[in-house]
This record gives sequence, C-alpha cells and structure tokens, in this order.
Amino acid sequence: MDIRHLTYFLEVARLKSFTKAAQSLYISQPTISKMIKNLEEELGIELFYRRGRQIELTDAGQSMYVQAQEITKSFQNLTSELNDLMDVKKGHVRIGLPPMIGSGFFPKVIGDFRDKYPNVTFQLVEHGSVKVQEGVEDGSLDIGVVVLPAKEEIFHSFTIVKEDLTLIVHPSHRFADADEIELRQLSEEPFIFFREDFVLHERIITACLKAGFQPNVIYETSQWDFISEMVSANLGIGLLPERICRDLDPERVRIIPLVRPAIPWHVAVIWRKDRYLSFAARAWIDHTKSYIWSENSKTEGNAAE
Repeated sequence: MDIRHLTYFLEVARLKSFTKAAQSLYISQPTISKMIKNLEEELGIELFYRRGRQIELTDAGQSMYVQAQEITKSFQNLTSELNDLMDVKKGHVRIGLPPMIGSGFFPKVIGDFRDKYPNVTFQLVEHGSVKVQEGVEDGSLDIGVVVLPAKEEIFHSFTIVKEDLTLIVHPSHRFADADEIELRQLSEEPFIFFREDFVLHERIITACLKAGFQPNVIYETSQWDFISEMVSANLGIGLLPERICRDLDPERVRIIPLVRPAIPWHVAVIWRKDRYLSFAARAWIDHTKSYIWSENSKTEGNAAE
C-alpha cells in the first residue's frame, strides 16, 4: 500500500463511481479498478459493495475512509512542510558566537537574513571559541563562529575577519604615547585576559612565552567591554582586536599597535563536514558569505577613492 492507493480509494468513495474517479484523476478506469482490487486483496477485506454501476462503502470501507483521510492529510502537510523547508520559508538555526564577535557584527547579518526569511528562527549561544568548536563538533550547534585555527579535518569554514590584536592602556600609562609596542616590552605589565575557553587566552600566553616571559594575569573575563573598563580604571593592560578598539573612547584608553610579533585574530564560520545541514542553515551560510563579500567590496571601493 502507498499513498497513491489511498488517494484513489478516497476519490472512488467520494464520487461513488470508478468511472468518475478515473476521470477526476486523469487515469483509465481499468487502472483505478485494479488499484482498488489490489488494495482489498492486500488488506483481506472488501471496501465497496458493487451493485451494477452503484457502489457503497462497506463497514470496513467506512473505517478505511476515515483513516485514509487522516493519512493523506498528514502526507500533504508533510509535503508542504518539506517544500517550505527547501524553500527556506521556515527552519531553525543554532549558532555559537564568541561575545566580542556577536555584539558588533552579526545583528546586522541576522537582521538582513530575517528580512529575507522571516519564518526562520535562531538560537544564539555565546561562548568562547573553544566551547563553540566543541558544540559544532558534538552537534549541539549547527554553525559556529570561531577564532582560527579550527580543525580542518572536521570542519568546513570560511574567513570573515582578518585582523591583529591591539594593545590598550590607560592614558597615564608609560606607553600611552608610543607609536607601537613590541610584545617583549610588556613583560612587567599586569594583564587583563579572556578566560581559558577563549582561543585568545592560550594564543597570547604562547606569544608571550616565545617573547621570553610569562604574562602576569591579574583578571580573567568573558567580556571584552569589561577588559576595556578595567584598563580605563588603570588596573592593567589588555589586548583586543582592532575592530573592537575602533569603538573605544580615546579619552579613556590609548590604543597602540602591537608588533614583533603581531598576534593574529582571524575569525571564521565553521560547520561539520560529515553532518547534515538544514536548508535554513545552508541559506544562512550563503547569505553571510554574500554579506562579507559585499562589505569587503565597499571597503575596497572606499579605499580606492
């Protein structure tokens, strides 16, 4: 039995005629008669009383009619639902975002996407890159935004930001008026760090060790704005991405390029290579790629003017 058998049965029952049902379904009468006969043989019951050209449902046929209506309705709803999903009329996307990325960049991306696909919903989870990668890897997240590197053998990815970290200090700090600072010059400074679940935590420590010193970490946090506030209170120094530093008040903190070595902050969207990705999630990835391309084109155009 398949959905086609039920559709034919319902049409014969509705019209009480094999001939009229065949005409309605644009098939031959022998075809529909054979389908109904096969259905009766499969079920081991008679569905219709046949009296000449008149037919009526049997008791079993009446029960079949009620259930067949529900089944075909559910099938039609399923088909409609799948079509909506494939056309991205609806869906749900789970995205992991590090706090410093989510607040300044993705509201615009998601807002533009929602204008195009208003019935797609989002679950946004804020974690450091380490936990975001874990979430995408174990399937609790569909998509992640992380600081590179990511596990290339596990994830597809595309880069959305390529910047370096920048030093921020209090306006009264001895380095406040410097044009640039080498990392080794910070060996005696108190650092305000991101927590261990942020890739930058380990990256900065590794860079400091290569520069010949163990950083003196006095505070750890998950919030970049807390780092800037602590620096503005003259409680230590911080290292933040360039794009975040652009929004800081130069009267409260000084922003100084960090060199020799520069510490990269490259951000990418990731998703698993070996896991099914919903139509809505794929559409969001395509939309984000287009958005990045558009923004980069604007930046390059402005630079050329």
